[in-house]
Amino acid sequence: MSTVTVPTMDISGTAPTPFLRLVRVEARKAYDTRAGFWLLVSTALLCAIVMVIQMAIGVSQDDVFLSYNSFLTSTNFSIAILLPVIGIMLLTSEWSQRTAMVSFSLEPRRPRVIVAKLVVGLVLAVIAVVIALLLATICNALYSVLSDDPTVWNASVAHTAGFLLLQVVGMLTGFAFAALLLNTPAAIVIYMVYSFVLPGLFELGAQLMDWFDKIRPWIDFNYAQGPLVDATMTGKDWAYFATSGFIWLVVPLVIGFSRVLRAEVK
Repeated sequence: MSTVTVPTMDISGTAPTPFLRLVRVEARKAYDTRAGFWLLVSTALLCAIVMVIQMAIGVSQDDVFLSYNSFLTSTNFSIAILLPVIGIMLLTSEWSQRTAMVSFSLEPRRPRVIVAKLVVGLVLAVIAVVIALLLATICNALYSVLSDDPTVWNASVAHTAGFLLLQVVGMLTGFAFAALLLNTPAAIVIYMVYSFVLPGLFELGAQLMDWFDKIRPWIDFNYAQGPLVDATMTGKDWAYFATSGFIWLVVPLVIGFSRVLRAEVK
């Protein structure tokens, strides 16, 4: 009985695509579609709208005092909604738009493609932070002109670093869910549940059960990120952050990365 030999493709002697080229290609994919372009624009516009509304309230209400850190902190929520969606679409678009066959044929070494997408996500997170810092600077300067309150520039290096870390974590979390599911709507829904439904359930459990209240900081990643907003992280807070982050970020990212490497391309 004869055996059938399945041909395999040997790419060991083929020079890999330069990594910077992969990053440039993945960056272009993030904005060269209508969905990607308007998602990026909407993120910046939402930050600006939130700050303008905040400034209007501060000017019209005498009992409201705003500072630079107030404007910067207000963008945490707006960026946290859309930035992870960008991270999700960076990966899931390959399957939703059926371009994975082309991408992995041109560069069969999948880890390099995935890491390039991850680098683009991190760069976009940094750009979002820079835009937020610029908008906060403009709004704080305008606020001091339009109101009788003095200008307060109170965002320290710790505040800025915490703000940056929050956006990077949000981007990575969205990317991890995308790798797990490889489906844009499903990944977005799961991320929204994780961000806005699960914290409420954890809070309810902490109110009803004393033992759960004690372990909550160790398993609730959103709760552990709270002190980053006002730069009050202590040693125990970093322990909470690392432990819960391992559960909700590292483990899904590793499992998702492994799944992408083995996923069937159609």
